[in-house]
Amino acid sequence: MASGSPVPGMLWAMSFDERGCGRLLPADEALPDLDAFGSGFLWLHFDLKAAHLAPFVEAGHAGPRALAEAVFRPDEHQRVTVEGGHVGGVVADLARPGSKPDAAGRLHFVMGPHSLVSGRRGPAESPDATRATVEKGQPIPSPILLLETMVGYVVASMAATGQRLRDEVDGIEDRVLDGRVRDDRRRLGPIRRSAVRLHRQLLGLAAVFHRLEADDDARDLHGPAIAVAARLAQRLDALDRDVTALAERARLLQEEVAARVAEESNRQLYVLSVLSALFLPPTFLTGFFGMNVKGLPFSEDPHGFLFVLGLSLLSAAATYGIIRALGIRPPRG
Repeated sequence: MASGSPVPGMLWAMSFDERGCGRLLPADEALPDLDAFGSGFLWLHFDLKAAHLAPFVEAGHAGPRALAEAVFRPDEHQRVTVEGGHVGGVVADLARPGSKPDAAGRLHFVMGPHSLVSGRRGPAESPDATRATVEKGQPIPSPILLLETMVGYVVASMAATGQRLRDEVDGIEDRVLDGRVRDDRRRLGPIRRSAVRLHRQLLGLAAVFHRLEADDDARDLHGPAIAVAARLAQRLDALDRDVTALAERARLLQEEVAARVAEESNRQLYVLSVLSALFLPPTFLTGFFGMNVKGLPFSEDPHGFLFVLGLSLLSAAATYGIIRALGIRPPRG
């Protein structure tokens, strides 16, 4: 079953020999038979937005027809299916560096005994990184290890994102513990949102490989497929626990920062309230003695100003004494 000429929308075709060394096939070279590629295997990667895969899939070149049709349709829900010795699935990927931060993508794939047919609808990171690794000479002896390499890059990118978020949270936490709360509440919002998005991606990705590991049909495949699924699921679970803890730390920090800001606001309000109370009696006295009417006390006394000033100070002191006697104290941190 030869796959014939390259399919429109195919980004590259790469053949691997029995030692796992890969080479790019020229664009004008006919593709070998995906089911009888000797002791090596073939990797085809497509731009699913531009590719017209219907004839390719109907001819069975991408594995069982129903499986390939389900995998390469626009549905982006993460999933995995085993059928006829092939594994098909959709897993999370990250956008290429320079794209929107934390942008999520999807990697679609059908893996057979001697082939891996993959595709993406956006600029995904893992296929390009895997291709660069192969071109540098790293051997990948089987399709399942090629898939593990691609997913490994996804996990590494997610781990790097998690580490970056963790470093930001550590810096904010240090400032909060030192009592130097600034605009950290606004910074914690995007961090927490990114951590929650990362958790959702990891949860779905881990579920895919847990299902593959537990699928009875998958046990008919060669042993390394189950071992790879178990390794990836273990890595993803560990990373998801870290990201979940990070999201919880960000939430608790948001609450602590909000409490610190509220304490500072209450302290400032207390000072303003005390100042207003202290100046209220003197303000009344100055207003009273400032009336332009006859018969005001001290209006003809040469020491009248000093008497009024003394009364103002005395009234402020009396007000302060009343505040202390009532037990009104500034809020404590």
